[in-house]
Amino acid sequence: MLNLFDDTYFMKRALQEAEIAFEKGEVPIGAVIVIKDKIIARAHNLTETLTDVTAHAEMQAFTAAADFLGGKYLKNCTLYVTLEPCQMCAGASYWTQVGKIVFGAYDPQRGFQHYQTKLHPKTKVIDGILEKECSEIINKFFKEKRDLNNLN
Repeated sequence: MLNLFDDTYFMKRALQEAEIAFEKGEVPIGAVIVIKDKIIARAHNLTETLTDVTAHAEMQAFTAAADFLGGKYLKNCTLYVTLEPCQMCAGASYWTQVGKIVFGAYDPQRGFQHYQTKLHPKTKVIDGILEKECSEIINKFFKEKRDLNNLN
């Protein structure tokens, strides 16, 4: 039987969150947290809106998911995020004990893999889901920022 709720399906939901961030002038990174094929948290970057460097999409999603579940551990959950998590978000994922992380685009300069940040030993990682689409929105955002800065 075909499962409509696969990694691609949920990454598309994370991309919808990235689009919301883009429209707000935030770095367009989106995240959703899923348990048993149900989205329990949706989030996007809010660092500019909240003037808070820790308001990454993943951090917002972890907080919302923990609130929804009534507990801090996300062992049976999957985090879908459009960009490879940074050290901070990977560290937070360790403490939440999230069961799986699925990300789209790689971040070779700031991603957790570059820094060899350790995840929880039971956390599985799947990478490169809708990588092209996830990269495109980030590249478009920074191109528009550069173009705007060149006009000034």
